[in-house]
Amino acid sequence: MIFKEFSATKKRLFRVMDDQGKIISPSHLPEISNELLIKAFQDMLFARTADQMIVSYQRQGRIFTYPPNLGQEAIHSAVAQVIKHDDWLVPAFREMGAWLAKGVTLKDLFLYFMGNETGGSFSSAHNMFPVSVPIASQLPHAAVIGYAIKLKKLDQVVYAFTGDGGTSEGDFHEALNFAAVWKVPVVFIIQNNQFAISVPLRMQTVSDSLAIKAQAYGMPGLQVDGNDFFAMFAAIKEAEEHTRTGNGPVLIEAVTYRQGAHTTSDDPTKYRTREEEEAWQKKDPVNRLRNYLIDKKLWEESREEELISQFRKEIDRIFVEAENHPSYPLEDVFQYQYAEMPDDLKRQKIEHERFLEWSRSRTKKEVAR
Repeated sequence: MIFKEFSATKKRLFRVMDDQGKIISPSHLPEISNELLIKAFQDMLFARTADQMIVSYQRQGRIFTYPPNLGQEAIHSAVAQVIKHDDWLVPAFREMGAWLAKGVTLKDLFLYFMGNETGGSFSSAHNMFPVSVPIASQLPHAAVIGYAIKLKKLDQVVYAFTGDGGTSEGDFHEALNFAAVWKVPVVFIIQNNQFAISVPLRMQTVSDSLAIKAQAYGMPGLQVDGNDFFAMFAAIKEAEEHTRTGNGPVLIEAVTYRQGAHTTSDDPTKYRTREEEEAWQKKDPVNRLRNYLIDKKLWEESREEELISQFRKEIDRIFVEAENHPSYPLEDVFQYQYAEMPDDLKRQKIEHERFLEWSRSRTKKEVAR
């Protein structure tokens, strides 16, 4: 059992491959078919391509603030290969690959980050909560979903994400405590990408790891190389089997690095060095899995350029479709908060209508010039 051999108390990082994609722990190499492995790699390529294009769209002024996923694709792809249709996904805001696996369409994703209310429902995604920007506030919800699953004796697992900064929030600790007490089927995944916006991990905690925090709540905890697809897949698979069979929750700390900015409104050069970024780029999850596949003659790098070109055309087509999607009714922004709209929301609605009228009149004047 990986969770016993690499228990957080032993201060050992679970890895299967090195930074170049060479297998360093053959005994821990998970059983996974070549077909599924290639699919996982292609999923990572697609998510990375979409991610980079969205950042470009944002720089063009065609989409609003966006949180890049660059460098964290192995975590999402590992979950994507294990999560089942009826399982629950409780996201934070930086797990694109897992969202797509759960059924979120790119169009909905684009609409969401364009500020279009129709996109945020992710109506095609089965058993997935909305994106949660408030840090760790979704984790108690994950614990309660787990409680409902146990109460109803359903065959489901909850996968809940947070970042390293989320472990400093009370919601994180309350969720882990209740989940452990109730012994519910929740896999808590910390994406430790080293920074909570600009705050480095060393200013978040002096614990030996984030995974060690599981010990206080009586659940297994594991620190994993989050840029190692095989390690992440093996950890997620064992966590899923452990919790699905009634053994309670687990905590996984996926050690990774956010290669991009926290969001497109952020400037990471203000708080980290180029040397640090270059060191982590050598651990890139896509490069490591690509090297492994090429070594095993399962992938030809010459195929990749054509595949990415196909991805880009499809992503761009869907983005243009989202741009041409009808605007949502203004009432939708205000009317679903309360059974009867309170006066303060009524005032906000009137103010916003006045702003829109002013904006339209200004645009007409500029066109007339």
